[in-house]
This record gives sequence, structure tokens and C-alpha cells, in this order.
Amino acid sequence: MAATAKAKGASKKKRTGKSVKGKYKSKPLLSNTRKPADMSVSEWQAALRKQIAEHTPFTITNTGNGLAYSDYNVYNNSTKNTYKVALRSSDNSQNFCSCYDFKTNQLGTCKHIEAVLLHINKKPALRRALKQPYEAAYSSMYMEYRGERKIVFRIGTDNTEAYKKLLKPFVHADYSLSEKGYDNIDKVLQKAFQINASFRCYEDALAHIIQWRENKQRRQTLTPFIQSNKLPGIKSLKVNPFPYQAEGILFCVAAGRSILADDMGLGKTIQAISMVQLMHEYFQVQKVLVICPTSLKYQWQSEIEKFTTASVKVIEGNYLNRRQLYKEDGHLYKIASYHMAVNDLELINAYQPDLIILDEAQRIKNWQTKVSQSIKKLQSKYALVLTGTPLENKLQELYSLVQFINPLLLGSLYNFTSQHEQLSETGQVVGYKDLDKIKEKLKDILLRRTKKQVLQQLPARIDKNLFVEITQEQKALHNDYGEVVTRLVNRWQKTGFLSEEDRQRLLLHLNMMRMVCNSTYILDQETNYQTKLDELFSVLEEILQTSDEKIVIFSQWERFTRLIAQELDSLNIGYANLNGTVPGHKRKALFDRFNNDAGCRIFLSTDAGGVGLNLQAGSYLFNMDLPWNPAVLEQRIARIYRHGQKNNVNIINFIAQHTIEHGMLGKLKFKTALSEGILDNGEANIFIGDSKFNVFMKSVEELVADDAAVATVQPADAAINETMETTVVEKQATLPFDSDDDIKQTTQESVEKEALATITPASSLLSVTSSFITQLTNVLGDASATANLVQSLTRKDESTGQTYLQIPVENEAVIKNAVTLLAGLFKGISKS
Repeated sequence: MAATAKAKGASKKKRTGKSVKGKYKSKPLLSNTRKPADMSVSEWQAALRKQIAEHTPFTITNTGNGLAYSDYNVYNNSTKNTYKVALRSSDNSQNFCSCYDFKTNQLGTCKHIEAVLLHINKKPALRRALKQPYEAAYSSMYMEYRGERKIVFRIGTDNTEAYKKLLKPFVHADYSLSEKGYDNIDKVLQKAFQINASFRCYEDALAHIIQWRENKQRRQTLTPFIQSNKLPGIKSLKVNPFPYQAEGILFCVAAGRSILADDMGLGKTIQAISMVQLMHEYFQVQKVLVICPTSLKYQWQSEIEKFTTASVKVIEGNYLNRRQLYKEDGHLYKIASYHMAVNDLELINAYQPDLIILDEAQRIKNWQTKVSQSIKKLQSKYALVLTGTPLENKLQELYSLVQFINPLLLGSLYNFTSQHEQLSETGQVVGYKDLDKIKEKLKDILLRRTKKQVLQQLPARIDKNLFVEITQEQKALHNDYGEVVTRLVNRWQKTGFLSEEDRQRLLLHLNMMRMVCNSTYILDQETNYQTKLDELFSVLEEILQTSDEKIVIFSQWERFTRLIAQELDSLNIGYANLNGTVPGHKRKALFDRFNNDAGCRIFLSTDAGGVGLNLQAGSYLFNMDLPWNPAVLEQRIARIYRHGQKNNVNIINFIAQHTIEHGMLGKLKFKTALSEGILDNGEANIFIGDSKFNVFMKSVEELVADDAAVATVQPADAAINETMETTVVEKQATLPFDSDDDIKQTTQESVEKEALATITPASSLLSVTSSFITQLTNVLGDASATANLVQSLTRKDESTGQTYLQIPVENEAVIKNAVTLLAGLFKGISKS
């Protein structure tokens, strides 16, 4: 029997809340972001899916033989996608849908199932049929997606006793498959079909069993090597990994799909290459795709050729050329950038790699970006994610990484966050709980070692915070910007809302507070009030005169590195200077010079050099400013504090005392504690401190978490990587410190300029006017200050004796624009 109907959803009258037939009004819509107090999380999420079904036009076709309990095709008229629904219960205990949401949400329902139920309940005959219990003659084996995944048998009315007898040794009391059942599934299925040819074995259940058995067999093969922590012989590998690296290699091979989250500098690349060679020689891996930032493609090629005898090909060129390179045989490795991978999804899936490696995988941690969503569509039997920062700021980042490895392991995002986030009364995240449970769940797919754990193989590291007093001029600007921030945060706390313009103003003033901590020059090239530069060269002088050790200096602000470079030039000190304006092909020469030239004592860098670069010739690292994000700080440090470093390492953080930087120390500690709670055996329950700054900063982070305009205001803390390839243009929902090498970045200097240009002309005028009036009032309240102001704004013509008003401007365009604006204002006044 086949029937077609449209579930049209609520009528226009219902949606507008007007009465229908004079009796009924539409019920209020549930919020997608706030759970009703009288609902559990699961009830709320299930109700949301029913609500979507009520308001989405679906075409529903019964493709089975049942009246209500049957198989259906559900066609979404908006997306043009069709999903298969199997309706086997009225309470969603045995239903199935082929959509991704059904497989991950652990609810037993989805909008497509709810659409089918709505369609059935509109027809009396179907509604009566649905009230009867579902009974089928055939028996089947299927995947249960509610809660923890498991394989379950359903016994039909035909041959009931025969099936019970067959399955008893291989299932639990609820008829879910036991480990013995997994091991003997071939025999079970063969006899099940012999009992009755109508027995059904669903594809997803069978695929899960096959994967489980392959994983078990691979682990059994590796068990003696894991126990002795020694690698089997790998003929194609030219190096002998260290013991902790051997542990990592064996872990990743045993897992098949895993995340290697070692601290930066511990050699994740060599572990990944060794894993590939082991799997190539022992487990029939023939095609490996490495996806990495553009700047690291040739570094990967170099290390593969250095450490193995394998053949490698870099994917590059136009689309036709890339298509041919994917088809080219004879190469174990192929290397592509994230940008190319996004554009080449069909080519890559047609290439059918056995193993995909994601390097610097923080690019997929924001699950809402196009890069993240596209990469997760890639298909491979094995996968390895490499990141030194699996968790930087939010649990959602870790969830996104795990999605690539095993999308069903952590269940739905809403369930995951509701179990582990601690919320305030206003719904803000103020802490995290039960992080040890996350670690337990991830123990078979995530491996992380810190430098502390392998300290005997690494040199000593000393971290020091150097607090620096700032000038009165810096304090005045810092406090002025801080007052704007305080007003905006107060407004948000009172109303729970900030306009887009206010959000940008908030981010802009936060940035200016940070910039002025280094020097007023970053904001105004006519002044240079600062103390950090003086402190830096005081420390440098002692090191340069008493030793031959090398120094790496990081600053997020290119204009500040410009000041440092000018001073180095004046003192005739040799240095290499890396920032976003340096093309990728010229950067290697800078690294080689610093690492190999005794006369090059200093490597000066913005965060363009924060990822993937080896600067271990350095013994000192100076952070001239603090990033928002502890992971970025560690990225900087890992450039010198890494495996192979033979010197003791000294890290000095220059911090402007009693400023936003000073307050950020507590924030950085909280974020680090969040990561350690899951990854590094830290506290299971972590709460943000009660200080106004920490609460304030958390509120700011939550406020801008989904703000696509952030990237135009906040310079990225992560590496700025100018790629020569065509870039992916996308709207990102990202935090202010997130970045993606394959989303086109401007240079650090232009980003700094852009930060000052994001306020609209109208708001800028109001802001400048307000600031001017405030400062003018302060000045006029002081007699000497008033005299100075009059003197600075007037000029006397000595020939005529006449006095003129004098206001410095940048250029003629400024005057022209001002006159035009005033003309418009006066025109409007005259009309009114």
C-alpha cells in the first residue's frame, strides 16, 4: 500500500497567533537556546524536533506494506533531501531514520520521525492503527541509537522459540549482542537465515560489527609490542623514535581512528609518519592523505622524505591538475592544504584514502565554520588528528574534534554540554563538572602527554612573569577605554543584549586596552609612551653581554615589533624579523639564519610564527604581550621548548601591571585548568573565580561566541598565514582569538588599522564628540591646562597681528568630509 501526503505544518493563522474557528490560539514556540524549567533536557530537545516538523513542509510516502507501522520516505521540500524512516513504535522506542541527527541525538526520534507521526495522527484510521502494539512476523538485527549504541535483536512471531534458542548464548538479557556474539556473528547470522529467510540484518549494524572485529584483531596483533613498548620492525622508517613516541605510535595504530594531543614540541609529526609506515607494512594501508596548513605542506614533504623511504606528492595547481594528482598512483602520501581539501571533497572521496591525517587540527574546532563542516565529510577507514591544543576555551571545541574521529562517541552536543557545563542563573557558563568522565570516555581514542610526563627527555624550563609599570599617558588611555567596556558590560548584564555596533565597540575597546599596554604608538604613530621596550632592552643587554645564547621575542602587534626592530638596528644587533607581510617562500631563510648564523642573536616575530616552526636554537623566549588564549601562549613557547632542545629554556612574560593584561593571568589559568581537567589529570570540577574581571571576561566570550564580525575586529592569536592560493570565503561563528590559515588574513598591521575603522561614521562621530566634550570639561576645570589648550589651538599672524584658530588634521580629505557632513546637518536643520 502506498500513500502520499504533505505535512504542511501550522497554518498562517496559527503562526500569527490569531484565533482559529474562534476557539484556539497557537501555542508559543519553544526557544532553541533556553530550556523551559518544567522540561528535562531530553524532553526539550524532543519537543524542539516535533516543533520543527510542525513548521516544515515534508512530503511523506509510505513505501512499506503496513498501515501505520511501515517504512516511509520523507522528502524535505526546502532542502530537496529524502530520508528513510522505519516506524516500529508509537513511543519512539524502536523507530529509525537515516538522518545524521537521529544517529547522534540519542533521543530515538528526529524531525523526520515526528513528521511521520504527525501525518499519521491526522487520519483516524492510521491513528487507531498506531495505538496497537507493533508485531511483525520476521526477526531482525538492528543498531540501537538511544543512549549508548548497541546491536539488538528483535524476535518476530515466526519461529520465535528457534530464534530464542539460537541467540541465548550470544546476547544479554535485553537481547543486545554480547562480546561472544560479536566474535561469532558469522555463525549466528548464517543460522538465523537458515531458520527463516525473512530474517533481516541492517547495514549499519553489520558495518559496526565488522569495524569492532577489525579493531579487536589489530589490537591483539599489537598487544605484545604495547606491553613491551617496543615497535615491530619497520623497514621503511629511517629513525628510532623515543620510548614515549613509540607508545604514541602504538596507541594510534591500535585505535585506528584517534587524536594525538601531545604538548607542542614532543614530535607529533614523527609519530604520525611512523604510524603510517607501520600501518603500511602490517595493515595494508596504501593511500594516506595529510591535510595541513598551507605553510606546512612542504615541511611535511621534507620530513617524510627525511625519515622514510616512502614516496610523497604535494597536491597543488588548478582543479584539473589536482584531479590528475589524486589519480596518480605510486605515492603512499599525498599532502593537501585545508583550503584545497574543502574545494576537493569529491576528488578526495573518489581517491578513497585509507588514512587521513589532520595536522594543526584546531582549524576544525569551530564546528560551525565551512572548513570544519567540509572536512568532516571526508571518508576514510583510519584517521589521525594532530593537535597540541585539543581543548582551548570551550568544551564544544573538543566535541568538534571527536566528531571527525567518531561522531557518535560523545552523543549529541546538547546532551554533552548539559552534562558538563555549570551555568549561572542567567544561563552563562561559569564552570565545568565531571571532566574526569569525559577523559574516561575518550581514553581509547585520545592520547596526550605533557612535557612534564617526559621531562627526563627534555631540558629544564623556567617561566617568569615580569610586571612592568606603565606611564601615566598609557594609564589614562587604558582607563578611558576601560570605562567604555564597563558601560557596555553593565548594559549587557542588565538587558542580556548588545547591538551589533555595541559588540564591535566592546571588542574594539578591549583591543585598544591591550594595545596601549605595550605602547601608545600602536594606536597613534605620533606618540610612543611605553615602558616595556625599555625593560626589554635592559634584560637583553645583560644576556647579550654575558652569553652567546639566542632569544625569541613575540608580540601580537606588528607595530610594536617595528619599534623593537628599530632599536635593534640602532644598536647593531643581528636579528631575523617575521610578520604577516613576509611571503611564505621567504620564511625558511629567516628560520635557517636564526638557527645557524651565530651573528643572528634574536628572532623577532608576530604570531605569524606561532605554529609549526622550529626555533630551538633559542634559549630565551620573551612574550611582550599575553594572548587571550593559553594555547596560543604555549604555541609560542613550543617554538623553542621542544624535543631536540639541548639548552635550558627561560620564558619571560612582560605584563603591564594593574591593567587588563594583569587581570588576564587569572583568566588564562582558568582556561588552562579547563583543559587539564579533561586531558592532564587535573581537577574534575572547575569554576571561574569570583573576581569581577574573570566574570566579565567570561561574559564577553559568551557574548561574542557566535559573532561573525569578530574576525574583523580582533586580530587572531593563532598564526597569520598568508596563502598564495584562492581562499575560501565564509561566514564564521568564531571567538575573537580563533583563526584559520585558509581563511584569508590581512597582515598584523592592517588588522590593527582595521580595528580602528570598524565603527560606523555616525557612532564614531558620537564617540569622538562625547570624548572631546568630556576631556574639554576636565581641561577647562584647570587654569594652567586651559592656558595650554588655548596656546595649542591658536596662531598669531605677526604681520597683521590677527589671531587664528588652528586645528591639526591628517589631510585635506578630512576637512572636505567634515564640511560635507556639516553641510548635510545644516541642510537637515533648515528643512525641519
